[in-house]
Amino acid sequence: MSVALLLSLVGLALVDSTSIGTLFIPVWLLLAPGPVSVRRVMIYLGTIAGFYFVVGLLLYFGGSGLAELLGGALDNRPVLWGQLVLGVGLFVLSFRYDGKRGTGTGRVLRWRDRVTAGDSSARWLVGLALFAALAEVATMLPYLGALGLLTTSGLAVPTSVALLGGYCLVMVVPAMLLLGARVVWPSWVEPVLARLNAWIVRTSGSMLGWVLGIAGFLIARDAAARLELFEMLANR
Repeated sequence: MSVALLLSLVGLALVDSTSIGTLFIPVWLLLAPGPVSVRRVMIYLGTIAGFYFVVGLLLYFGGSGLAELLGGALDNRPVLWGQLVLGVGLFVLSFRYDGKRGTGTGRVLRWRDRVTAGDSSARWLVGLALFAALAEVATMLPYLGALGLLTTSGLAVPTSVALLGGYCLVMVVPAMLLLGARVVWPSWVEPVLARLNAWIVRTSGSMLGWVLGIAGFLIARDAAARLELFEMLANR
């Protein structure tokens, strides 16, 4: 297991931690007036992390079967060059989403209205987490990138499954830290949450650009490292 792979997975997980399901909704739950219920927020975070983990297992074993069927073709240099081009293409595409047109803001506001109008019961929170995760399945680009890295890493299945579980945990760590701060230092963290909410609404239009850019960079960097392009440049 290489350090580069671990750094790529952590980086992609942190990008995933800024999605509607893993950050925006927890922030709105924590902004609810009155004492925060740790149990309810943990039910929500546990549900969304568990959903991602189950989906990841399904995709991982499907991708591993494809890689085995291709007989290692995914490690060939032409395929790695294709991965590099894909990463660079995503990075370049990210500059088209600068947030000036307000794309995505209306969607975020609808999510906020849905969260604040809920009753916060355990059943409602589980349903909200599943609904948010399902809504993001089609756009979970960082997660798909991480699964691609694991599928082609050549690691043993138990190691890959453990890394996948760690990825899902890292996804919800920022929200868990905010929850802990909300419980221990409520008067200090509430203004921070309010500013974070304002930032979410203000920058939601450019969020896709950030996701595309960071995911593209990490995918391209992994391909470049496996192609030993950095060593070639260093030896010139």
